[in-house]
Amino acid sequence: MKSRKLIHWLCLSGIISFVFYILHDIVGALNYPGYNWISQAVSDLTSVTAPSFIVSSRLSSIYKIFACLCCTLVSIVIQDKTNKTLRLGVYLFTTMGWISAIGYLLFPLSESGYAGQFQDIMHLFVVTPFVVILTITSLTLISVGGLKNGTSKPLAITALFALGFMFAGVIGVGVLPLDYFGIPERFSVYSAVIFNAILGIYGFLLFDPKEKDV
Repeated sequence: MKSRKLIHWLCLSGIISFVFYILHDIVGALNYPGYNWISQAVSDLTSVTAPSFIVSSRLSSIYKIFACLCCTLVSIVIQDKTNKTLRLGVYLFTTMGWISAIGYLLFPLSESGYAGQFQDIMHLFVVTPFVVILTITSLTLISVGGLKNGTSKPLAITALFALGFMFAGVIGVGVLPLDYFGIPERFSVYSAVIFNAILGIYGFLLFDPKEKDV
């Protein structure tokens, strides 16, 4: 009987990435005097001039490493084990993860909010739209593909929930006063972060015990 290989265990790096994302949010806020999570975005914690920049950006970098590792390995594990729609969704989600990691690393906000600098423009109007579009597209494909595959239905349902929270966040940002911006913004960003952890668990469980080792 086949046992899980190292690649399956490393898929659980998605859970580790989730832990470090929470730490970058909580520890960053503790190192940012006057920070208000209800009204301020998570990305304010890693803005260049933020008091929390050093500690929060380091924790965020660790999160990105494990997040990219997770979805990349899941992309390898699912080959020939699921339908094309689901695989394409995972591939696009992985692409989104890399664009997010590299893009936000290269173009952090120059300061909290929007200062109009080149890196702020790249952060908000180039990287973010790519990340949002790829996230919505990938979660949609994973939902559609997963519902066609009996063993992948839990992943599909999770993707639907993530999509729902993302849209709720987007609507909330547009409807709620700026004093509450941080709440709906977190609905959007945490939906992708949590789904990445779920995807890692899916990759960990996706193996055939009857398949012979090679």
